[in-house]
Amino acid sequence: MTDARFVQDERFVGEDAAESSLAGGAPARLSPEADYSGEEDGMKTVQPLSREALAASQAAAARTGVVYISRIPPGMQPPKVKFIMQQYGEIGRVYLQREDPKRAYLRKKHTSTKKAQYTEGWVEFKDKKTARAVAEMLNAQPVGGKKGSRWAQDVWTMKYLPRFKWHMLTEQVAHEAAVRDAKLRLELGQSRVEQRDYLANVELARVLDKRAERARAAGKDPATVRKTKTQPEAKRERVTDGDDTFAGEAKRRKKVHEDGEGKEKLESVLSSIF
Repeated sequence: MTDARFVQDERFVGEDAAESSLAGGAPARLSPEADYSGEEDGMKTVQPLSREALAASQAAAARTGVVYISRIPPGMQPPKVKFIMQQYGEIGRVYLQREDPKRAYLRKKHTSTKKAQYTEGWVEFKDKKTARAVAEMLNAQPVGGKKGSRWAQDVWTMKYLPRFKWHMLTEQVAHEAAVRDAKLRLELGQSRVEQRDYLANVELARVLDKRAERARAAGKDPATVRKTKTQPEAKRERVTDGDDTFAGEAKRRKKVHEDGEGKEKLESVLSSIF
């Protein structure tokens, strides 16, 4: 009699047969290239640039020019800056620096403006001549636009940066971020040291209070109880005592040596006389 638990369901027989139809019934095995090709996730394989394409890319980067905007009108976002600047020439990348986090926190707390604010920005033009002309034309000029625009009366403050390329900006931003992280780590380390010293002092105060309570319970004056010295003080005293001991020993040896020399001189004088 066949056990019903081991009876194969006919609904899955066709699917198993179709899956095992390759290589005489053996399951199909994917190659490592197929496993990690990324085509299933929508990723594409990036091919290395040829020498001609690399040379063309370097030449295009050499032709670019960067304009620095020292003040971004309040509330203006990167898409708006890009939309305005591309009316004067072909542009590449746009980067705006966010305001300080502390200032942003206070602004969001005390005002109704919750959008991100930007303080300065950089705009890359495909042609350095166009970048220079745009900077000279728009500097100290109103933003303009429609009559009811909130930035119509704002003034541009921009400057063309000669011999400045976009990779220099990325390096500068990365360096500033690294410096900021290093300062933060240093402050955290100092905070941990201060916290450890504070906890050590609290523990020392607790021990001294407990010792004073025991002295009062025994009928002694807590003021006469010898206080326990901290580790730095005890170490300092040990070093000082050791220096005094060594200095005293050296003085004693010098005195004995001088006394011996004086005695020998006296004996030599007496022997010459008598």
